Amino acid sequence: MGSHAIAYSLETNDDGMPGPEEEQVETTELQNLPLIEFKPGFYTRMFKPGCDRLAASIGLVVLAIPMLAVAGLVRQSMGSPILFRQRRIGLDGCVFEVLKFRSMNADRRHNSEDVEEDSRITHKSEKDPRHTAVGRFIRRYSLDELPQLINVVRGDMSLVGPRPELESVVQRFYTDALHQRHQVKPGLTGLWQISARGEGPMHENGEWDIEYVRTVSLATDLRILLKTPTVIFGDRAGQ
Repeated sequence: MGSHAIAYSLETNDDGMPGPEEEQVETTELQNLPLIEFKPGFYTRMFKPGCDRLAASIGLVVLAIPMLAVAGLVRQSMGSPILFRQRRIGLDGCVFEVLKFRSMNADRRHNSEDVEEDSRITHKSEKDPRHTAVGRFIRRYSLDELPQLINVVRGDMSLVGPRPELESVVQRFYTDALHQRHQVKPGLTGLWQISARGEGPMHENGEWDIEYVRTVSLATDLRILLKTPTVIFGDRAGQ
């Protein structure tokens, strides 16, 4: 595989903890993932980006009132800032800032309570005591992800694609095979979300994202988009 535009010199990781510059980053073959030959066509180069921006712009207008309501709840329960910005890896390994509504108390690094799971790897743990009641609610129904429509309008993300991974996780755990998921833009939803939502860390379920890259098409994207609401509001909501 070619080189990847990933920044490796970090002062802190995405959770405000000491960065991995003091750790020896080990590249472990987590899975025997296939190597594929991805050839961008008209759909991924032209049609999909245009549809993404149009649909996200419409979504921001249609969802403006619900988003303002969520913003008000976040402000009332947690104060400012309302939005949480985090460095993630996108298309071709480039770093961008993903936007989310805050779901945790501020100044997370000074919270002394133990978290059962390492949030630097499984960063969507419902057992994390730093979540507020409002935070748990908006995460359960993925309302915290709505500001990522702005990321789609900006061109950082797509409506459908592999979820953007934490920079520190990519740095520590990704193999050449896993880097193949960066051949397409990250998405608000994806094949992993509708197939194995929440079942283990994202980087240990890379086969779903590789399969998406291999089969990306208008039909695939429509199928994922249509199935996403049933996953969000179904029995596996918030997982």
